[in-house]
Amino acid sequence: MASDPQRTAVIDDRGATLTRQDLADASSALADEMHEQGLRVGDVMIICLPNWTEWMVTYVAALRCGLVPGTLPVTTDPESIAYVANMVGAKAVALPRAHRGRDFAAEADIISRSVGRRIRFLFCEQDESPTWALADGAPETAPAYPAGLAHILFSSSTTGKSKAIAHSESSMDAYNNWIIDRYGITGEEAIFMPSPLGHSTGFWHGARMSLLTGASLVLQDHWDVHTALSLVEAHPCSITVAATPFLKDLTDAEWTGDTPKLAGLKTFVCGGAPIPPSLIERATTELPDTHIASIWAMSEGGATSSLPGDSAELIAETCGRVMPGVELETISESGVVNPRGVEGEIVMRTPSLFLGYLNQEDLYRESFTREGYFRTGDLGVVDHDGYLRLTGRLKDLIIRGGVNISPVDIENALIQHPLIAKVAVVGRPDDRLGERICAVIEPRPGSDLTFVDLVDWLRAESVPRRLWPESIHLVDAMPQTPAGKIRKNDLRKSLFPTS
Repeated sequence: MASDPQRTAVIDDRGATLTRQDLADASSALADEMHEQGLRVGDVMIICLPNWTEWMVTYVAALRCGLVPGTLPVTTDPESIAYVANMVGAKAVALPRAHRGRDFAAEADIISRSVGRRIRFLFCEQDESPTWALADGAPETAPAYPAGLAHILFSSSTTGKSKAIAHSESSMDAYNNWIIDRYGITGEEAIFMPSPLGHSTGFWHGARMSLLTGASLVLQDHWDVHTALSLVEAHPCSITVAATPFLKDLTDAEWTGDTPKLAGLKTFVCGGAPIPPSLIERATTELPDTHIASIWAMSEGGATSSLPGDSAELIAETCGRVMPGVELETISESGVVNPRGVEGEIVMRTPSLFLGYLNQEDLYRESFTREGYFRTGDLGVVDHDGYLRLTGRLKDLIIRGGVNISPVDIENALIQHPLIAKVAVVGRPDDRLGERICAVIEPRPGSDLTFVDLVDWLRAESVPRRLWPESIHLVDAMPQTPAGKIRKNDLRKSLFPTS
Protein backbone atom coordinates (compact mmCIF):
# COMPACT_ATOMS: atom_id res chain seq x y z
CA MET A 1 0.00 0.00 0.00
CA ALA A 2 2.83 2.38 0.82
CA SER A 3 4.15 2.24 -2.75
CA ASP A 4 0.84 3.17 -4.37
CA PRO A 5 -1.93 3.91 -1.84
CA GLN A 6 -4.29 5.25 -4.51
CA ARG A 7 -4.17 2.11 -6.64
CA THR A 8 -7.53 0.32 -6.82
CA ALA A 9 -7.73 -2.51 -4.30
CA VAL A 10 -11.24 -3.77 -5.01
CA ILE A 11 -14.16 -2.84 -7.24
CA ASP A 12 -17.55 -4.54 -7.58
CA ASP A 13 -20.31 -4.68 -10.17
CA ARG A 14 -22.37 -2.03 -8.33
CA GLY A 15 -19.61 0.45 -9.14
CA ALA A 16 -18.26 0.64 -5.58
CA THR A 17 -14.49 1.13 -5.54
CA LEU A 18 -11.88 1.13 -2.78
CA THR A 19 -8.27 2.16 -3.15
CA ARG A 20 -5.62 0.47 -1.07
CA GLN A 21 -5.77 3.41 1.34
CA ASP A 22 -9.58 3.22 1.50
CA LEU A 23 -9.42 -0.49 2.29
CA ALA A 24 -6.81 0.06 4.99
CA ASP A 25 -8.79 2.89 6.62
CA ALA A 26 -12.18 1.16 6.48
CA SER A 27 -10.87 -2.17 7.76
CA SER A 28 -8.95 -0.48 10.58
CA ALA A 29 -12.09 1.35 11.74
CA LEU A 30 -14.16 -1.84 11.58
CA ALA A 31 -11.49 -3.80 13.48
CA ASP A 32 -11.80 -1.24 16.28
CA GLU A 33 -15.56 -1.83 16.32
CA MET A 34 -15.04 -5.58 16.48
CA HIS A 35 -12.87 -5.14 19.55
CA GLU A 36 -15.46 -2.84 21.13
CA GLN A 37 -18.05 -5.58 20.56
CA GLY A 38 -15.97 -7.92 22.72
CA LEU A 39 -14.41 -9.99 19.94
CA ARG A 40 -10.92 -11.16 20.78
CA VAL A 41 -7.96 -12.92 19.16
CA GLY A 42 -8.90 -16.46 18.15
CA ASP A 43 -12.67 -15.90 18.10
CA VAL A 44 -14.48 -17.21 15.01
CA MET A 45 -16.53 -14.87 12.84
CA ILE A 46 -18.74 -16.19 10.05
CA ILE A 47 -18.61 -13.95 6.94
CA CYS A 48 -21.67 -14.51 4.75
CA LEU A 49 -21.67 -11.51 2.40
CA PRO A 50 -22.09 -10.93 -1.35
CA ASN A 51 -19.20 -10.19 -3.70
CA TRP A 52 -19.18 -6.56 -2.60
CA THR A 53 -16.34 -4.32 -1.50
CA GLU A 54 -17.78 -4.75 2.01
CA TRP A 55 -16.70 -8.41 1.93
CA MET A 56 -13.06 -7.40 1.67
CA VAL A 57 -13.39 -4.70 4.34
CA THR A 58 -14.94 -7.20 6.77
CA TYR A 59 -12.39 -9.90 6.00
CA VAL A 60 -9.37 -7.61 6.40
CA ALA A 61 -10.86 -6.15 9.59
CA ALA A 62 -11.25 -9.66 11.02
CA LEU A 63 -7.59 -10.37 10.25
CA ARG A 64 -6.52 -7.09 11.86
CA CYS A 65 -8.48 -8.07 14.98
CA GLY A 66 -6.90 -11.53 15.09
CA LEU A 67 -10.18 -13.32 14.45
CA VAL A 68 -10.59 -16.61 12.59
CA PRO A 69 -12.86 -16.01 9.57
CA GLY A 70 -15.27 -18.75 8.54
CA THR A 71 -16.55 -17.97 5.05
CA LEU A 72 -19.91 -18.94 3.52
CA PRO A 73 -21.57 -18.06 0.19
CA VAL A 74 -24.31 -15.46 0.63
CA THR A 75 -26.82 -17.95 -0.81
CA THR A 76 -26.55 -20.05 2.38
CA ASP A 77 -29.93 -20.41 4.10
CA PRO A 78 -30.38 -19.22 7.72
CA GLU A 79 -30.70 -22.74 9.17
CA SER A 80 -27.38 -23.76 7.60
CA ILE A 81 -25.72 -20.56 8.84
CA ALA A 82 -26.91 -21.41 12.36
CA TYR A 83 -25.71 -25.00 11.98
CA VAL A 84 -22.15 -24.05 11.06
CA ALA A 85 -22.07 -21.21 13.60
CA ASN A 86 -22.83 -23.74 16.33
CA MET A 87 -20.44 -26.32 14.93
CA VAL A 88 -17.46 -23.94 15.03
CA GLY A 89 -18.50 -21.89 18.07
CA ALA A 90 -18.77 -18.62 16.12
CA LYS A 91 -19.15 -15.48 18.21
CA ALA A 92 -20.25 -13.22 15.35
CA VAL A 93 -21.87 -13.41 11.92
CA ALA A 94 -21.50 -10.80 9.16
CA LEU A 95 -24.51 -10.48 6.83
CA PRO A 96 -25.85 -8.04 4.25
CA ARG A 97 -28.85 -6.15 5.55
CA ALA A 98 -30.69 -7.21 2.40
CA HIS A 99 -29.70 -8.99 -0.79
CA ARG A 100 -31.66 -10.16 -3.85
CA GLY A 101 -35.00 -10.00 -2.09
CA ARG A 102 -33.83 -11.60 1.15
CA ASP A 103 -34.24 -9.70 4.42
CA PHE A 104 -31.15 -10.85 6.29
CA ALA A 105 -31.94 -8.63 9.26
CA ALA A 106 -35.13 -10.65 9.74
CA GLU A 107 -33.30 -13.92 9.07
CA ALA A 108 -30.89 -13.06 11.87
CA ASP A 109 -33.76 -13.80 14.28
CA ILE A 110 -34.04 -17.30 12.81
CA ILE A 111 -30.30 -17.78 13.14
CA SER A 112 -30.17 -16.55 16.73
CA ARG A 113 -33.06 -18.81 17.79
CA SER A 114 -31.37 -21.81 16.19
CA VAL A 115 -28.02 -20.97 17.75
CA GLY A 116 -29.63 -20.58 21.18
CA ARG A 117 -26.80 -18.61 22.75
CA ARG A 118 -25.26 -15.16 22.68
CA ILE A 119 -24.10 -14.15 19.21
CA ARG A 120 -23.35 -10.83 17.49
CA PHE A 121 -24.49 -9.78 14.04
CA LEU A 122 -22.75 -7.30 11.77
CA PHE A 123 -24.99 -5.89 9.01
CA CYS A 124 -23.46 -4.34 5.90
CA GLU A 125 -25.02 -2.32 3.10
CA GLN A 126 -23.80 -0.02 0.37
CA ASP A 127 -23.02 3.60 1.27
CA GLU A 128 -23.97 3.01 4.91
CA SER A 129 -21.89 2.45 8.01
CA PRO A 130 -22.04 -1.14 9.28
CA THR A 131 -24.34 -1.74 12.24
CA TRP A 132 -24.24 -4.29 15.05
CA ALA A 133 -26.90 -6.28 16.87
CA LEU A 134 -26.53 -8.60 19.85
CA ALA A 135 -28.75 -11.65 20.25
CA ASP A 136 -28.46 -12.34 23.95
CA GLY A 137 -28.58 -15.75 25.49
CA ALA A 138 -26.37 -18.28 27.22
CA PRO A 139 -22.65 -17.42 27.24
CA GLU A 140 -20.62 -18.54 24.24
CA THR A 141 -18.64 -21.76 24.59
CA ALA A 142 -15.93 -22.25 22.00
CA PRO A 143 -14.78 -25.76 21.07
CA ALA A 144 -11.14 -26.76 21.19
CA TYR A 145 -9.50 -25.50 18.02
CA PRO A 146 -6.44 -27.08 16.40
CA ALA A 147 -3.15 -25.25 16.85
CA GLY A 148 -2.50 -22.78 14.06
CA LEU A 149 -6.15 -22.36 13.02
CA ALA A 150 -6.39 -19.34 10.72
CA HIS A 151 -9.43 -19.88 8.49
CA ILE A 152 -12.47 -22.13 8.15
CA LEU A 153 -13.96 -23.16 4.82
CA PHE A 154 -17.17 -25.12 4.52
CA SER A 155 -17.97 -27.88 2.08
CA SER A 156 -20.61 -27.25 -0.55
CA SER A 157 -22.98 -29.69 1.16
CA THR A 158 -23.52 -31.92 -1.85
CA THR A 159 -23.54 -34.95 0.43
CA GLY A 160 -25.39 -33.73 3.51
CA LYS A 161 -24.41 -31.48 6.38
CA SER A 162 -21.51 -29.09 5.88
CA LYS A 163 -17.98 -29.96 6.90
CA ALA A 164 -15.97 -27.28 8.70
CA ILE A 165 -12.55 -27.41 7.04
CA ALA A 166 -9.81 -25.87 9.17
CA HIS A 167 -6.76 -24.27 7.54
CA SER A 168 -3.55 -22.73 8.83
CA GLU A 169 -1.67 -19.79 7.35
CA SER A 170 0.98 -22.19 6.06
CA SER A 171 -1.50 -24.48 4.28
CA MET A 172 -3.17 -21.50 2.59
CA ASP A 173 0.18 -19.91 1.71
CA ALA A 174 1.38 -23.15 0.12
CA TYR A 175 -1.61 -23.28 -2.21
CA ASN A 176 -1.67 -19.58 -3.06
CA ASN A 177 2.06 -19.42 -3.75
CA TRP A 178 1.81 -22.33 -6.21
CA ILE A 179 -0.86 -20.49 -8.21
CA ILE A 180 0.95 -17.15 -8.03
CA ASP A 181 4.24 -18.68 -9.19
CA ARG A 182 2.73 -20.90 -11.88
CA TYR A 183 0.78 -18.08 -13.55
CA GLY A 184 3.10 -15.17 -12.75
CA ILE A 185 0.54 -13.03 -10.91
CA THR A 186 1.85 -9.64 -9.74
CA GLY A 187 0.56 -6.51 -8.07
CA GLU A 188 0.44 -4.75 -11.43
CA GLU A 189 -2.47 -6.89 -12.60
CA ALA A 190 -6.15 -7.34 -11.81
CA ILE A 191 -8.02 -10.51 -10.88
CA PHE A 192 -11.59 -11.01 -12.10
CA MET A 193 -13.68 -12.99 -9.63
CA PRO A 194 -17.28 -14.01 -10.41
CA SER A 195 -17.12 -17.00 -8.03
CA PRO A 196 -18.47 -16.28 -4.53
CA LEU A 197 -15.76 -15.09 -2.14
CA GLY A 198 -17.47 -17.23 0.49
CA HIS A 199 -16.60 -20.35 -1.52
CA SER A 200 -13.08 -21.78 -1.61
CA THR A 201 -12.65 -20.84 -5.29
CA GLY A 202 -13.41 -17.17 -4.72
CA PHE A 203 -11.66 -16.99 -1.38
CA TRP A 204 -8.36 -18.55 -2.42
CA HIS A 205 -8.08 -17.14 -5.94
CA GLY A 206 -9.81 -13.82 -5.33
CA ALA A 207 -9.77 -12.41 -1.79
CA ARG A 208 -6.58 -13.99 -0.53
CA MET A 209 -4.58 -13.89 -3.75
CA SER A 210 -5.29 -10.20 -4.28
CA LEU A 211 -4.04 -9.39 -0.77
CA LEU A 212 -0.90 -11.50 -1.15
CA THR A 213 0.07 -10.04 -4.53
CA GLY A 214 -1.40 -6.53 -4.34
CA ALA A 215 -3.38 -7.20 -7.52
CA SER A 216 -6.64 -5.29 -7.90
CA LEU A 217 -9.75 -7.41 -7.37
CA VAL A 218 -12.73 -7.01 -9.72
CA LEU A 219 -15.83 -8.63 -8.24
CA GLN A 220 -19.07 -9.75 -9.84
CA ASP A 221 -21.90 -10.55 -7.44
CA HIS A 222 -24.71 -11.68 -9.74
CA TRP A 223 -23.61 -13.75 -12.73
CA ASP A 224 -24.57 -12.26 -16.05
CA VAL A 225 -22.31 -13.01 -18.98
CA HIS A 226 -22.69 -9.58 -20.61
CA THR A 227 -21.90 -7.83 -17.32
CA ALA A 228 -18.83 -10.05 -17.01
CA LEU A 229 -17.61 -9.10 -20.48
CA SER A 230 -18.11 -5.41 -19.68
CA LEU A 231 -16.27 -5.66 -16.35
CA VAL A 232 -13.24 -7.37 -17.85
CA GLU A 233 -13.12 -4.82 -20.67
CA ALA A 234 -13.53 -1.79 -18.38
CA HIS A 235 -11.07 -2.99 -15.72
CA PRO A 236 -8.44 -4.98 -17.62
CA CYS A 237 -8.10 -8.28 -15.78
CA SER A 238 -5.35 -10.76 -16.55
CA ILE A 239 -6.65 -13.88 -14.80
CA THR A 240 -9.76 -15.52 -13.40
CA VAL A 241 -10.48 -18.85 -11.75
CA ALA A 242 -14.02 -20.17 -12.11
CA ALA A 243 -16.05 -23.27 -12.87
CA THR A 244 -16.74 -24.69 -16.33
CA PRO A 245 -20.23 -23.11 -16.71
CA PHE A 246 -18.68 -19.63 -16.50
CA LEU A 247 -16.26 -20.48 -19.31
CA LYS A 248 -19.03 -21.96 -21.41
CA ASP A 249 -21.23 -18.87 -21.03
CA LEU A 250 -18.37 -16.55 -21.98
CA THR A 251 -17.45 -18.71 -24.96
CA ASP A 252 -21.04 -18.83 -26.23
CA ALA A 253 -21.83 -15.13 -25.66
CA GLU A 254 -22.19 -12.85 -28.66
CA TRP A 255 -19.46 -10.23 -28.99
CA THR A 256 -19.44 -7.19 -31.25
CA GLY A 257 -16.45 -5.33 -29.79
CA ASP A 258 -13.54 -4.02 -31.84
CA THR A 259 -11.05 -6.19 -29.95
CA PRO A 260 -11.17 -9.97 -29.44
CA LYS A 261 -13.53 -11.17 -26.73
CA LEU A 262 -11.82 -11.04 -23.28
CA ALA A 263 -8.75 -9.61 -25.01
CA GLY A 264 -6.98 -8.60 -21.79
CA LEU A 265 -7.67 -11.83 -19.92
CA LYS A 266 -4.46 -13.80 -20.32
CA THR A 267 -5.56 -16.87 -18.35
CA PHE A 268 -8.87 -18.55 -17.51
CA VAL A 269 -8.22 -21.28 -14.95
CA CYS A 270 -11.16 -23.66 -14.98
CA GLY A 271 -12.05 -25.92 -12.06
CA GLY A 272 -14.99 -27.63 -10.39
CA ALA A 273 -15.50 -30.14 -13.21
CA PRO A 274 -13.51 -31.48 -16.18
CA ILE A 275 -13.56 -29.21 -19.23
CA PRO A 276 -15.26 -30.93 -22.18
CA PRO A 277 -12.83 -31.14 -25.13
CA SER A 278 -15.44 -29.54 -27.39
CA LEU A 279 -15.53 -26.49 -25.09
CA ILE A 280 -11.73 -26.19 -25.16
CA GLU A 281 -11.88 -26.19 -28.95
CA ARG A 282 -14.60 -23.52 -29.10
CA ALA A 283 -12.96 -21.37 -26.41
CA THR A 284 -9.68 -21.38 -28.31
CA THR A 285 -11.50 -19.90 -31.29
CA GLU A 286 -13.84 -17.52 -29.46
CA LEU A 287 -11.27 -16.31 -26.88
CA PRO A 288 -8.07 -16.21 -28.97
CA ASP A 289 -6.05 -14.11 -26.49
CA THR A 290 -6.98 -16.19 -23.44
CA HIS A 291 -5.08 -19.30 -22.35
CA ILE A 292 -7.50 -21.89 -20.96
CA ALA A 293 -6.07 -23.88 -18.06
CA SER A 294 -7.43 -26.65 -15.87
CA ILE A 295 -7.10 -27.02 -12.12
CA TRP A 296 -7.93 -29.75 -9.64
CA ALA A 297 -8.36 -28.71 -6.04
CA MET A 298 -10.85 -28.90 -3.21
CA SER A 299 -11.55 -27.02 -0.01
CA GLU A 300 -9.23 -29.43 1.82
CA GLY A 301 -6.23 -28.62 -0.38
CA GLY A 302 -4.93 -28.39 -3.93
CA ALA A 303 -2.76 -30.55 -6.10
CA THR A 304 -2.67 -29.94 -9.87
CA SER A 305 -3.06 -27.27 -12.53
CA SER A 306 -2.15 -26.80 -16.18
CA LEU A 307 1.20 -25.27 -17.03
CA PRO A 308 1.12 -22.06 -19.10
CA GLY A 309 2.71 -23.86 -22.06
CA ASP A 310 0.50 -26.96 -22.02
CA SER A 311 -1.09 -27.97 -25.30
CA ALA A 312 -4.83 -27.82 -25.90
CA GLU A 313 -4.82 -31.62 -25.95
CA LEU A 314 -3.23 -31.84 -22.49
CA ILE A 315 -5.64 -29.25 -21.09
CA ALA A 316 -8.64 -31.09 -22.51
CA GLU A 317 -7.53 -34.52 -21.34
CA THR A 318 -6.01 -33.74 -17.93
CA CYS A 319 -6.43 -31.53 -14.87
CA GLY A 320 -2.86 -30.35 -15.18
CA ARG A 321 0.41 -31.34 -13.59
CA VAL A 322 1.06 -31.96 -9.93
CA MET A 323 2.26 -28.88 -8.04
CA PRO A 324 5.75 -28.77 -6.48
CA GLY A 325 6.02 -30.65 -3.19
CA VAL A 326 2.73 -32.54 -3.65
CA GLU A 327 2.65 -36.34 -3.46
CA LEU A 328 -0.23 -37.42 -5.69
CA GLU A 329 -1.05 -41.09 -6.16
CA THR A 330 -3.96 -43.43 -6.79
CA ILE A 331 -4.84 -46.40 -4.60
CA SER A 332 -6.61 -49.69 -5.21
CA GLU A 333 -9.79 -50.79 -3.43
CA SER A 334 -7.59 -52.44 -0.80
CA GLY A 335 -5.74 -49.17 -0.15
CA VAL A 336 -2.46 -50.08 -1.87
CA VAL A 337 -0.70 -47.34 -3.85
CA ASN A 338 -0.96 -48.09 -7.58
CA PRO A 339 1.85 -47.84 -10.13
CA ARG A 340 1.69 -44.71 -12.27
CA GLY A 341 -0.87 -44.96 -15.05
CA VAL A 342 -3.27 -47.20 -13.10
CA GLU A 343 -6.76 -45.91 -12.27
CA GLY A 344 -7.82 -45.69 -8.65
CA GLU A 345 -8.97 -43.33 -5.94
CA ILE A 346 -6.82 -40.19 -5.95
CA VAL A 347 -4.93 -39.58 -2.70
CA MET A 348 -2.49 -36.86 -1.76
CA ARG A 349 0.00 -35.61 0.78
CA THR A 350 0.55 -31.89 0.32
CA PRO A 351 1.71 -28.77 2.22
CA SER A 352 -1.66 -27.18 1.41
CA LEU A 353 -3.62 -29.88 3.24
CA PHE A 354 -6.13 -28.77 5.87
CA LEU A 355 -5.72 -29.19 9.64
CA GLY A 356 -8.91 -31.17 10.17
CA TYR A 357 -12.71 -31.16 10.24
CA LEU A 358 -13.83 -29.20 13.29
CA ASN A 359 -16.00 -31.28 15.62
CA GLN A 360 -15.91 -34.16 13.12
CA GLU A 361 -12.85 -36.08 14.26
CA ASP A 362 -14.17 -39.48 13.14
CA LEU A 363 -14.74 -38.19 9.62
CA TYR A 364 -11.24 -36.72 9.60
CA ARG A 365 -9.65 -40.02 10.63
CA GLU A 366 -11.65 -41.94 8.02
CA SER A 367 -10.39 -39.57 5.32
CA PHE A 368 -6.78 -40.80 5.51
CA THR A 369 -4.97 -43.98 4.60
CA ARG A 370 -2.58 -45.70 6.99
CA GLU A 371 0.29 -44.00 5.14
CA GLY A 372 -1.17 -40.54 5.77
CA TYR A 373 -2.59 -39.87 2.31
CA PHE A 374 -5.82 -37.85 2.16
CA ARG A 375 -8.55 -39.75 0.33
CA THR A 376 -10.22 -37.36 -2.10
CA GLY A 377 -13.09 -39.56 -3.29
CA ASP A 378 -12.16 -38.77 -6.90
CA LEU A 379 -11.16 -41.48 -9.35
CA GLY A 380 -8.35 -40.88 -11.79
CA VAL A 381 -5.00 -41.74 -13.30
CA VAL A 382 -1.66 -40.03 -12.60
CA ASP A 383 0.74 -40.49 -15.49
CA HIS A 384 4.53 -40.74 -15.40
CA ASP A 385 4.90 -36.98 -15.99
CA GLY A 386 2.66 -36.12 -13.04
CA TYR A 387 -0.42 -35.15 -15.07
CA LEU A 388 -3.79 -36.09 -13.58
CA ARG A 389 -6.73 -37.38 -15.60
CA LEU A 390 -10.04 -37.56 -13.76
CA THR A 391 -12.28 -40.51 -14.57
CA GLY A 392 -15.13 -39.97 -12.11
CA ARG A 393 -16.19 -39.92 -8.49
CA LEU A 394 -16.43 -42.99 -6.30
CA LYS A 395 -20.05 -42.12 -5.53
CA ASP A 396 -20.80 -40.91 -9.07
CA LEU A 397 -20.03 -44.21 -10.75
CA ILE A 398 -22.96 -45.86 -12.50
CA ILE A 399 -22.93 -49.60 -11.87
CA ARG A 400 -24.87 -51.17 -14.74
CA GLY A 401 -25.10 -54.93 -14.66
CA GLY A 402 -21.99 -55.11 -12.52
CA VAL A 403 -19.98 -52.87 -14.87
CA ASN A 404 -18.67 -49.56 -13.52
CA ILE A 405 -19.45 -46.68 -15.90
CA SER A 406 -17.97 -43.21 -15.44
CA PRO A 407 -20.32 -40.33 -16.33
CA VAL A 408 -17.45 -38.09 -17.49
CA ASP A 409 -17.08 -39.38 -21.07
CA ILE A 410 -20.86 -39.48 -21.54
CA GLU A 411 -21.24 -35.88 -20.35
CA ASN A 412 -18.38 -34.76 -22.61
CA ALA A 413 -20.14 -36.35 -25.59
CA LEU A 414 -23.61 -34.97 -24.83
CA ILE A 415 -22.51 -31.39 -24.11
CA GLN A 416 -21.51 -31.07 -27.78
CA HIS A 417 -25.18 -31.27 -28.81
CA PRO A 418 -26.23 -27.80 -30.06
CA LEU A 419 -29.48 -27.79 -28.04
CA ILE A 420 -27.93 -28.80 -24.69
CA ALA A 421 -26.86 -26.06 -22.27
CA LYS A 422 -25.92 -28.28 -19.31
CA VAL A 423 -25.93 -32.00 -18.68
CA ALA A 424 -25.41 -34.34 -15.74
CA VAL A 425 -25.37 -38.11 -16.13
CA VAL A 426 -26.60 -40.20 -13.19
CA GLY A 427 -27.63 -43.78 -12.57
CA ARG A 428 -31.38 -44.49 -12.77
CA PRO A 429 -32.36 -47.37 -10.44
CA ASP A 430 -33.27 -50.52 -12.37
CA ASP A 431 -34.60 -53.80 -10.96
CA ARG A 432 -32.67 -55.93 -13.45
CA LEU A 433 -29.37 -54.16 -14.02
CA GLY A 434 -29.09 -52.18 -10.80
CA GLU A 435 -28.74 -48.89 -12.68
CA ARG A 436 -29.24 -47.54 -16.18
CA ILE A 437 -27.72 -44.42 -17.73
CA CYS A 438 -29.93 -41.33 -17.34
CA ALA A 439 -28.97 -37.94 -18.78
CA VAL A 440 -30.42 -34.95 -16.96
CA ILE A 441 -30.45 -32.09 -19.44
CA GLU A 442 -30.96 -28.35 -19.21
CA PRO A 443 -31.85 -27.42 -22.81
CA ARG A 444 -30.96 -24.12 -24.38
CA PRO A 445 -33.79 -21.56 -24.13
CA GLY A 446 -36.49 -22.10 -26.72
CA SER A 447 -35.21 -25.50 -27.86
CA ASP A 448 -37.32 -28.65 -28.13
CA LEU A 449 -35.23 -31.74 -27.46
CA THR A 450 -36.62 -35.28 -27.37
CA PHE A 451 -34.98 -38.60 -26.59
CA VAL A 452 -35.45 -39.74 -30.20
CA ASP A 453 -33.80 -36.55 -31.48
CA LEU A 454 -30.87 -37.11 -29.14
CA VAL A 455 -30.37 -40.72 -30.20
CA ASP A 456 -30.52 -39.72 -33.89
CA TRP A 457 -27.86 -37.08 -33.26
CA LEU A 458 -25.62 -39.50 -31.33
CA ARG A 459 -25.85 -41.99 -34.19
CA ALA A 460 -25.14 -39.34 -36.83
CA GLU A 461 -22.13 -38.08 -34.87
CA SER A 462 -20.78 -41.66 -34.51
CA VAL A 463 -20.72 -41.37 -30.73
CA PRO A 464 -19.94 -44.85 -29.32
CA ARG A 465 -23.10 -46.66 -28.25
CA ARG A 466 -21.67 -47.25 -24.76
CA LEU A 467 -21.98 -43.47 -24.22
CA TRP A 468 -25.64 -43.29 -25.16
CA PRO A 469 -28.07 -42.51 -22.32
CA GLU A 470 -30.97 -44.92 -21.89
CA SER A 471 -33.32 -42.16 -20.79
CA ILE A 472 -33.32 -38.39 -20.47
CA HIS A 473 -34.94 -35.98 -18.06
CA LEU A 474 -35.32 -32.29 -18.95
CA VAL A 475 -35.03 -29.61 -16.25
CA ASP A 476 -35.51 -25.85 -16.37
CA ALA A 477 -32.35 -25.26 -14.33
CA MET A 478 -29.68 -27.46 -12.81
CA PRO A 479 -29.21 -27.37 -9.03
CA GLN A 480 -25.70 -25.99 -8.56
CA THR A 481 -23.26 -25.11 -5.82
CA PRO A 482 -22.28 -21.42 -5.55
CA ALA A 483 -19.15 -22.26 -7.56
CA GLY A 484 -21.21 -23.64 -10.46
CA LYS A 485 -20.79 -27.37 -9.79
CA ILE A 486 -23.92 -29.43 -10.47
CA ARG A 487 -25.40 -30.98 -7.33
CA LYS A 488 -25.87 -34.54 -8.53
CA ASN A 489 -27.10 -35.69 -5.13
CA ASP A 490 -29.95 -33.18 -5.33
CA LEU A 491 -30.81 -34.43 -8.82
CA ARG A 492 -30.90 -38.04 -7.65
CA LYS A 493 -33.10 -37.20 -4.67
CA SER A 494 -35.60 -35.26 -6.79
CA LEU A 495 -35.71 -37.78 -9.64
CA PHE A 496 -35.55 -41.01 -7.65
CA PRO A 497 -36.86 -40.19 -4.14
CA THR A 498 -37.48 -43.82 -3.14
CA SER A 499 -34.14 -45.25 -4.29
